[in-house]
Amino acid sequence: MKLLTKWFLCAAALLAVAHLYSGVQVQSFSSALVAALVVGLFNALLRPLLIVLTLPVTVLTLGLFLFVINAMMFWWAASLLDGFTVRDFSAALLGSLMYTAAGMVINSALDRLFPK
Repeated sequence: MKLLTKWFLCAAALLAVAHLYSGVQVQSFSSALVAALVVGLFNALLRPLLIVLTLPVTVLTLGLFLFVINAMMFWWAASLLDGFTVRDFSAALLGSLMYTAAGMVINSALDRLFPK
């Protein structure tokens, strides 16, 4: 139940990002659901590998390169999907920051709502 709730809330967060920032566009809630799923899968599967591969750059930039990795995950998901578009890399960077902040709030709320 927690996973489905998180998925729907992340899709709603993606719609909110698209509403607040013109660089990110989502056509419908169903597109947002698919986009949230793809971004989540990229973050779960590709992001750890990219973090390990770019560890020297991440250490050199004191962790700031992790923002670039997040933006790349966001941009790649948008490039694969039809109803989810990101204008350019700077839009992906700002959109991923907004989406990550919303995701942190969602995770915090769900941890309180569904205690272990």
